[in-house]
Amino acid sequence: MLLAITTVLPATARQSQISQSISTPIEAGKASYFAGQLSEAAQLWQQAVQTYQERGDRLNLAIAQNYLSLVYQDLNQWEDARDAISKSLELLSAFPDDEATVAPVRAQSFNFQGSLYLATGQVESALDSWQQAEDTYQRVGDTAGAIGSQIDRAQALQTLGQYLRAKELLETVNASLASEPDSPLKADGLRSLGTTLGAIGDLERAQEKLEQSLAISQALEQTGQMRATLFSLGNTARDRNDYQAALTYYQEAIELSQTPLDRIELQLNLLSLLVSVEQWDAAIALLPQIDELIADLPPSRMSVNARVNFARSLMRIGIVANTSESIVANDREVAQVLADAVEIAQTLNDRRAESYALGTLGRLYEIRNNWSEAQQVTERALAIAQGISSSDLAYRWHWQLGRVLKAKGDRETAIVSYTESVKLLKTLRRDLVAIDTDLQFSFRDRVEPVYRQLVDLLLAPNASQDNLTDARVAIETLQLAELDNFFREDCLRTKAIEIDDIDPHAAVVYPIVLPDRIEVVLSLPGQALRHYSTPLPSSEVEETLQSFFESLHLAYSTQERLVLSEQIYSWLIRPAEADLEAANIETLVFVPEGFLRNLPMSALYDGERYLIEKYRVAISPGLQLLGARSLEQTQLSAFAGGLTEARQGFVALPAVQGEVAKLKEELAAEVFLNETFTRTNLQNKISNSSFDIVHLATHAQFSSSAEETFLLTWSDRVNVKEFGEVLQTREGQTTNPIELLVLSACQTAEGDDRATLGLAGLAVRSGARSTVASLWAVRDESTAQLMQELYQQLRQNPGIGRAEALRQAQLSLIAQRDFNHPFFWSPFILIGNWL
Repeated sequence: MLLAITTVLPATARQSQISQSISTPIEAGKASYFAGQLSEAAQLWQQAVQTYQERGDRLNLAIAQNYLSLVYQDLNQWEDARDAISKSLELLSAFPDDEATVAPVRAQSFNFQGSLYLATGQVESALDSWQQAEDTYQRVGDTAGAIGSQIDRAQALQTLGQYLRAKELLETVNASLASEPDSPLKADGLRSLGTTLGAIGDLERAQEKLEQSLAISQALEQTGQMRATLFSLGNTARDRNDYQAALTYYQEAIELSQTPLDRIELQLNLLSLLVSVEQWDAAIALLPQIDELIADLPPSRMSVNARVNFARSLMRIGIVANTSESIVANDREVAQVLADAVEIAQTLNDRRAESYALGTLGRLYEIRNNWSEAQQVTERALAIAQGISSSDLAYRWHWQLGRVLKAKGDRETAIVSYTESVKLLKTLRRDLVAIDTDLQFSFRDRVEPVYRQLVDLLLAPNASQDNLTDARVAIETLQLAELDNFFREDCLRTKAIEIDDIDPHAAVVYPIVLPDRIEVVLSLPGQALRHYSTPLPSSEVEETLQSFFESLHLAYSTQERLVLSEQIYSWLIRPAEADLEAANIETLVFVPEGFLRNLPMSALYDGERYLIEKYRVAISPGLQLLGARSLEQTQLSAFAGGLTEARQGFVALPAVQGEVAKLKEELAAEVFLNETFTRTNLQNKISNSSFDIVHLATHAQFSSSAEETFLLTWSDRVNVKEFGEVLQTREGQTTNPIELLVLSACQTAEGDDRATLGLAGLAVRSGARSTVASLWAVRDESTAQLMQELYQQLRQNPGIGRAEALRQAQLSLIAQRDFNHPFFWSPFILIGNWL
């Protein structure tokens, strides 16, 4: 993790100058603040407060209180920060609202109050404060200040992980600036928009906006903005895996650096990139320059972070032998770099920086199996993080402490630490991106392992019911965290549900692959949880799962496929057969994770029959997301849309014509094909009608990236977020959400082993109670037959459940010689409500 080294004021403070002459004490404090000498800045601004109190200068006193609040926020001294900003606002209340010399100061107070609210978790209050700042600027005709406040609000939304809201706001800002002459503010707005677009995965537009920002900064010769934008372009290129372009951008930014602090931040990011792509020679060549720059940095939070980030890269490089061509970084030298960082942080009384440095030192000890030292130092880092309410650091140190305790054999205490880490992650889920600038792109490395390792500890032999319950909750919470990360925002609302409350004849199966075994937690109505495991290295399990997935293609041997299918059945189902039979189970609901999501559970084989021949099968991202209700309507209505012709590089689907015609025979349906199947028609019909079923016979692609998960209309690709917005327009107008969403021509992104995460994301984002879709592209003739049978079952058998209707449709294909291979029927899965 590379924490930002530099500290900046809100955009409004950067773009809007206070029209009043500010005296030396405040300017001196600002100089110390921007140099990262926070305690010294606080002392200088305290002196300024005292000076202006003695003089009775209320306006400058308010300004000093503003800056004092800002530095207290950075020092995590929240009560002092609240007191300072309250005093500032109280002083300013005595002045008229529209006084020109006072308005910028009042707006600045609202800006810093917004920062305080945001840092202490009062999100709506923060946004209100920035809105008040914007209104204040507008009252006195300060357009630049008002726009700067909008940028601040957008940055707050980004910090919360609410990138779509930030994007909408910044689009408005940039639209208002489009007709204005080029200015530093315009460049700033474009850069903020580009950064936001990059965070939500729209890397192409991010690149475009950042290049526009750079062009303006170059034309205006704004060196600082050019450097900042090149830095953002480097990060965007890195996210596109265009490492050479990223290196070029970082190097160009370094050349524009005007201070050692600018240069060290960029070089550390460059070093991190070189280490990530294993360009060891280039990384090692950079070490002497960084070491020299760090040695010359004055004591500040930035110099602490620089040392920690340097040490983290050195730990990854792992140089242990002396050479004449590079700095040698053995454990002792890395530890010394971190010890220096701790000492500087303590001198500055900067508790957050101290926690960051200590925790990283604990990580060094952990890597080298120095368990006692690792525990001691990590506990110190954790205590500091908790003392200053730094949840983003506390979650990491809880996790690190849990790993250390597990290695020492203290399983029970390790569970406590892991559980605390998971609790913090749940509260931080809305702004995971804010925890770490790399986090949205490294979920598998930074977040997912916390849950998996907790489950590993909880599912020990003879695990208690409490531990089994906690393990189930952790598995479900991991699913939610993955989906939030997929959408880059906290968009899912959950409610605790027990299987007993949904269906007395359904069992929930939670399979999870752990490093040394595959575990299954089984939930039966009215019974205690149970679990069973098969000891196997995860590499062997994953190889078997991958082989089974490949064997479902028509070209593979039937015998090989059945052997693999039965092997997986023996892991997931066979140990529970007697319990399932005794409990009269009719439906199996799987909550799969990882590569298990790619597999059709209906095609598991017990040696005689497929699973679908014995049970209804459904998939759920977690019962917490389930809206349980039976499909009771006898007169079902449907909207059907699709493409028969080749469009946008996708092949024609000629059987779709017959597919939707059959649908219209079975149900009351409105049909839109080809040029009439547009985004606008889809949105209008969904918004203004109360269809029970939405059937889309068009290409759909699923990916682990939300931006690459889309549906094809005649002239557009509607990505998963836009699609969810289209379908949910109806949610606010009727109490009857879509009962069944059917996607009949899907495929997963090639080479993406987590592509079905996009399918789960589309299912939950659509708001539909249930979704039927396919795991891979299937022949359109067999698909048309399966869909016809599905709708016949729903029409002819009032009260039939969704899962049973799909099961009967699949059984109808199994009964046909031409389509009895699992390739044709097994990819169709039901996600969500099975009743």
